[in-house]
Amino acid sequence: MTHDHDLVLRPTSAQTEAALNPPPGRNGGDLVVETLAGLGATTVFGLPGQHALGMFDALRRSDLRYIGLRVENNAGFAADAYGRITGEAAPLLLSTGPGALTSLAALQEAAAASAPVLAISSQIPTPGLGGGRHGYLHELPDQAASFRGVVKSVHTVRTQSQIPSAITAAWKSALTAPHGPVWVEIPQDVLTAETQVPVVTAADATPDELPPRPELTAVAADLLSRAERPAIIAGGGVVRADASGKLKALAEKLQAPVVTTFGGKGAFPWAHPLSLQSWLEDRHTTDFLEDADVLLVVGSGLGELSSNYYTFKPRGRVIQIEADLGKLEANHPALGIHADARLALQALLETVAPREDGTVRERVRALLARVHERIDAQQLTLEQQVLASVRKALPADSPSFWDMTILAYWAWSAFDAKGPNHMHSAQGAGGLGYGFPAALGAAAADPTRPVLAVSGDGGALYSIAELATARQYDLNVTWLIVDDGGYGILREYMTDAFGEATATELTRPDYTELAESFGVPGVTTTPETLEQDLAKALASPGPSVVVLPAMLRMFAPTHLG
Repeated sequence: MTHDHDLVLRPTSAQTEAALNPPPGRNGGDLVVETLAGLGATTVFGLPGQHALGMFDALRRSDLRYIGLRVENNAGFAADAYGRITGEAAPLLLSTGPGALTSLAALQEAAAASAPVLAISSQIPTPGLGGGRHGYLHELPDQAASFRGVVKSVHTVRTQSQIPSAITAAWKSALTAPHGPVWVEIPQDVLTAETQVPVVTAADATPDELPPRPELTAVAADLLSRAERPAIIAGGGVVRADASGKLKALAEKLQAPVVTTFGGKGAFPWAHPLSLQSWLEDRHTTDFLEDADVLLVVGSGLGELSSNYYTFKPRGRVIQIEADLGKLEANHPALGIHADARLALQALLETVAPREDGTVRERVRALLARVHERIDAQQLTLEQQVLASVRKALPADSPSFWDMTILAYWAWSAFDAKGPNHMHSAQGAGGLGYGFPAALGAAAADPTRPVLAVSGDGGALYSIAELATARQYDLNVTWLIVDDGGYGILREYMTDAFGEATATELTRPDYTELAESFGVPGVTTTPETLEQDLAKALASPGPSVVVLPAMLRMFAPTHLG
């Protein structure tokens, strides 16, 4: 009898030849890039720094494509988007200390959104490790500690022979549900020293599966089959697990209405007769979900935004499918099923009994009518016109990346993503500056489709340097900047809370002329010409900037109005 643990991978003749006759001049950095290539990576993002130069020197000897951004945080956002679009772990190469720390906000967003990012950082030379103060440039007493509370796992390397295994373990961690960012750190001298370790020709990092426990899905299937008013909340976990097809099949089998969270945009067809769309910041929707006698929550922790700012109080039985163990029953008591969304939905599909409900589609239509009546009563024609123009201009299969700006807040609720994994925003951690560098990462992942980035003028200032990156690599990204003269959403928050706003107004550049100075075509548009100008920019190869001077307002989220 042969057991799995008896199996040994035999090297091919080419692998043996590469191992016995390594090319000259290899260093520890070569082990990094060889391992990444062996794992299937094709593109890496990052920024060089003094201690990390061994890795970057090794790139010169590899077939990996390097996309260099101008700020480490933006490189992290680009890797985040690459990971979301491809489903692969996106390598992010960073230097020590300030360079590493500057990536923290991007890694926090990747963690919140379950985006697989493999961050590999240098460290000070090994003689300086151990928590002292040796006077090395960029030295931190415990660099890994700065990341341990942000990333999914931390992997430290102290010798060259550890590099392939550490990176392989990190890759596997990043791609095991729930996906997430991981951290590897390697000292400078380990990266730069000549290596005697054979060429890394292959690596196996197959992610662990996370199947549901059968007794839990049996109970869940029984509850759903007997429910009178079932409903489904679909979160980002459905998108990450590529489970949208199974979600649609289950909803139709159960005749259960589906609302998608802001992180789950596109997980369910927008115009489907069972679609409640994404109007979570709406009391009518909240009331509808509270009235469900069985509520299936898939791939969402029902956090602040998904619970209408914690006003959501379900009265029926909640079933929660969640790959992130820490989110299971974190906000509501439930039948908690710790599982990958795809595997759990498949198990339910195989075991639920079909339901008939002659009233459900009319109830969905009535709810959406009430939602739209409430929004229409608030005299927000400009905002709806601008969002509609963006949707008309953007090709149906193109991804979009949205910064934390008023138009994005509208898009969370009102934008039809036209498919799973098409619309992404920084709503996981909520930091500024996500939209444009993330769009660059998506364009690097798939150069066949134009990519849209949307920012306010405040968020745009975080990312201006990346116009140089867009131009250098000729990335197919159109950047829509809505210029309202400051931090628009904070202006609204402060005015509502305190009567007037402080620290929200900004001196800013002429974004069109600034784009032109980078060699990026720019145009200033109006609400009336936005659709035409945006469509033209998206249809033109390479980067472009469209600036819309406009003062947009938010809809009232929870009032019945």
